Amino acid sequence: MRKTLRNYALVASMLLASVASFGQSKITGTVVDAENGEGLPGASVVLKGTTNGTITDFNGEFSLTVDKSTATIVISFVGFQTIEKTINLSETQSLGRIELAPGANELSPLEVIASVAVDRKTPVAVSTINRTMIEEGASNQEFPELLKSTPGVYATKQGGGYGDSRINVRGFNDENVAVLINGVPVNDMENGNIYWSNWAGLTDVTTFMQVQRGLGASKVAVPSIGGTINIITKTTELEKGGNVYQGFGNNGYLKTSFSLNTGLTENNWAISVSGAKITGDGWADGTQFVGYNYFMNISKVLNDKHTLSFTGFGAPQVHGQRQNMQSIAKFRDAPQGLRYNADWGVLNGDVVNVEDNFYHKPQFSLNHYWTIGNKSELSTAVYYSTGTGGGGGYATEEDAVTGFEPTFNNYRTGGTYSPYDLDAIVDLNQTSSDGRALGYLRASRNDHRWYGVLSTFTHKLNDNVDILAGLDGRFYKGIHFSEVYDLLGAEYVYDDNNMNRPDAALNVGDKRDYYNDGLVGWAGAFLQAEYEKGPLDAFLTLSASNTSYQRIDYFQYAPEDQATPWQNFFGYQVKGGANYRLDRNHNVFANVGYFEKAPDFDAVFQNFRNDINSEAENQKILSYELGYGYRSPKFSGNVNLYRTGWSDRTFTKSFQGEDDQLYYANILGVNALHQGVEIDFTYTPMKSLKVLGMLSLGDWTWSDDVNSVNVFDEQQNIIETIDQLYIADIKVGGSAQTTAALGIDYNIIPAFKVGVLYTYFSKFYADYDPTNRTSSEIAGVQAWEVPTYGLLDVKARYDFKIGDLDANLFVNANNLFDVEYISDAQDTNSTAAGASVFYGVGRTWTTGLKINF
Repeated sequence: MRKTLRNYALVASMLLASVASFGQSKITGTVVDAENGEGLPGASVVLKGTTNGTITDFNGEFSLTVDKSTATIVISFVGFQTIEKTINLSETQSLGRIELAPGANELSPLEVIASVAVDRKTPVAVSTINRTMIEEGASNQEFPELLKSTPGVYATKQGGGYGDSRINVRGFNDENVAVLINGVPVNDMENGNIYWSNWAGLTDVTTFMQVQRGLGASKVAVPSIGGTINIITKTTELEKGGNVYQGFGNNGYLKTSFSLNTGLTENNWAISVSGAKITGDGWADGTQFVGYNYFMNISKVLNDKHTLSFTGFGAPQVHGQRQNMQSIAKFRDAPQGLRYNADWGVLNGDVVNVEDNFYHKPQFSLNHYWTIGNKSELSTAVYYSTGTGGGGGYATEEDAVTGFEPTFNNYRTGGTYSPYDLDAIVDLNQTSSDGRALGYLRASRNDHRWYGVLSTFTHKLNDNVDILAGLDGRFYKGIHFSEVYDLLGAEYVYDDNNMNRPDAALNVGDKRDYYNDGLVGWAGAFLQAEYEKGPLDAFLTLSASNTSYQRIDYFQYAPEDQATPWQNFFGYQVKGGANYRLDRNHNVFANVGYFEKAPDFDAVFQNFRNDINSEAENQKILSYELGYGYRSPKFSGNVNLYRTGWSDRTFTKSFQGEDDQLYYANILGVNALHQGVEIDFTYTPMKSLKVLGMLSLGDWTWSDDVNSVNVFDEQQNIIETIDQLYIADIKVGGSAQTTAALGIDYNIIPAFKVGVLYTYFSKFYADYDPTNRTSSEIAGVQAWEVPTYGLLDVKARYDFKIGDLDANLFVNANNLFDVEYISDAQDTNSTAAGASVFYGVGRTWTTGLKINF
C-alpha cells in the first residue's frame, strides 16, 4: 500500500519522539514480529491525525496517554506492515500483543536513498545500533568505537586525540569501507580516506547506525569492499519540545548540548535544531580539544504528492594530536607512562600543539520526495559539502646558520620526555642575521568543495517485483597545500619549491613546499530488481560509473603545463542475493558480487607530480557470502561465512620512519584474500535481562610480493625507491583477526538500567614498514603479533522526574580495570623490541544529565 499524506510526513521525519501528553486514558500493548513473536524495539505508536506518539521499549512494549474516548492508533516499524487499531477507551486499555507482518511496509524515501537493510529480507550481514544504544553507550567514545562489539570490526583511537579514531571492517581499513550519512558518501573522493574528526560529536543527532559487512546493500554509492557504515541522522521531530544535556568526565571533559523541535504545525511545517560544545584536556599529554556540532532540519509537506526536507550539520573542532608512535621501552621509561606524547610544546608558558588537527566540514542537503502514483515514487537529494582545515607540524632550515641541528627534538624543556621548548626556537631564530626563520610551525591543508545529486526511482511492477533505478553524480575539488603557520619570532622563511616564484620570502599564511588541486568527477547509474513472494526475497543489481581525474600543480610546473588531461576509468558492479525464510524461526541467505573500481588518485598521478601512470588499471573485487539466521522471542542469532578476493589493489600507505617522521609509500598492484566466519546472538531470558555476544574469526593475508614502490616524505619528495617488497603470505596488519564480545543489560527496576560489555582481541599483527621488507631473507616472516587483550566497559541509566519533566542520568566507565594494551603497532623486525606502538586509552569515565521538555 502507498502512504497517505500524513503517513508520508511521518516517513520523512524518520523517528517519533516519545511524548508525555496529559490525558485521562492510557493505551498499553506489546508490538511483536508476527513471524517469531519477538518484541520490536523502536516501533512507533501514534494517535492518528495528531503528533501524540511514543516508541516501544527494547521488549516491544509501549504506553500512550490520550484524552479521547475513542482513538485510532497507527503502529509502524521499518520493514514491517503498518496497521491501525480503533478502540473505545476506558481509564486503561490493554491491546495485548500486536503483530506486525514483515515486508509489507516500504522503507522511507530517505532510507531508500541510504540503502538501509531490513532484517530477514535484505541478504547481507548487518548489525544495527539504535538511538537508545548510542545514547547509553556514547560517553566520550567516537563513532567507530560504538561499533566495537560488532562482528568483524576493529576500532581504535590511535594516538588518542579527539576524532583521531579509525575503523577496520573484516580487515579492510576505512579507505575501503563506504561511510554514508543519510545516503550521502563522505569518503574522500581522491583516495577513499575517512576522517572521523570531521564528524566528531554528531552522535548527538544520529538516529541509528547500520553496519553492512561485505558487499552491503548500497546500490551506486561508493562500492564497499569491507562493508558499509550507514549513519542516519534524525530529521524533524513531530512532537513539540526538546532537551538539554550537561555532562562531564575524566581529564576535564565537559559537554553541553540542547535540542529544540517545533513539532508539525497546522500548515505542515516542522523545524528541529540542536547544538553542542565539547571540551577537554585529552587522556594523553598535549591532546587538548574543543569541538562543536550543530544540526538543523526544516521539512514542509507541500501536498499529497510532494515533501521537501532541508538538512544541514557540521562539527568544527581543533585538537592536539599524538601523531608519532614510540617503542614499548620508551613508553615504559617515560615519567608520564602510557600518556607520554612527544608532539607538543610550550611557548610563553602556554601549551602549543605542534602536531594538531583543525577542520570544519559542513554538509547541506535538500531532499525532495514525490509520490508519483500508487505504484511509483521518486526520491532525490541534492547536497553540498565544503571542507576547510588540516594538520600542523614543524619545519626547519638546516643551512640558515652554521651548526644548527635541523630537528626540534634537541630543543626540549627538560630532557627526552619533556615537551618542545618553543621559546628556545624563538631565541634561536634571533641568531639569524637577516630575520630568516631557522625553525617554525607549518600546517598541511586539505580543503575541498563537493557537489552531488542522488536520485532513486521506485516502481512496483506487480505484487512481487519492484524496480529501482537511480543516478549518482558528483564533482569534487581537493585543494592541497602547506602553509606557514607560526614563524616563532622570525620575520620570514625562505622557500624555493615554487618554480614560478623562486627564492620566495614567505610570511604567515603563505603557501610553501607544495600546492596542487585534485579534481574528481563521478557519473553513475544503477538498476535493481527486487523480488518478494512468500518466504523468498531476492535482488539483482547492475551499476556502472565513470570516474574522471585531473591534477593541477601550481608549484612544479609553468602555468601552461599545470593541468593534466582528464583521466577516465569505467567501473561496474554486478551483485545479487536471496534470503529465504525457512519458517518463522529460521532463514538463510547468500550473496555474490563482482565489481571493478577506479584506481586511487595517487595511483594515476604518481610521485606527487603530474606523472600519469599509463598502466593504472581498475581494482577488481570478487566477494561472496553465506548466512543463517535464527529468531525466537527469547533468542536470536546469526552465522555468516565470507570470502573476498581483491586484485590490483592500489593504496598510499603511511608509516613512521626511524627519525619519528611520517612517510608514505605508493603501493600498486597488491593482491589480498580476506575470509572468515562471524557469529552474533541476542538472548533475553526475562523481560529485564538482555545478553548479547559475538565471535569473529578472520584470516586475512597478502597474496603476492610487489615490485617498484616509491617512498615519500611529508613534503612529497621521493626519498627511496624499493625494487621488491616482500609481503606474500604475511597477515594483513592493523586489525585484530579474532574478536569476541559479551554484554549484559539488566533493568534492576524499570527506571534503572545497568550494563556491562567485555570485548576481546587476538591475532592482531603489527602493520608492516615497507622499508624493512626489502630483503629476500624476510620473505614469509610474519610481522610481530601484538599481545591478546580484553576490555570491560560498564554503563548505567536512571530515568526520573524533575517536576513534570522527564530526566535521564547516564554514567559510563570504559576500560574499567585500566588494562594496559597496545591498540596500534608498526613492525620493523618481527619483535616487540623493534615495534613502534600506540598504547590504548586507559580508564575513562563520564556522567551526564538530560532533561526533556
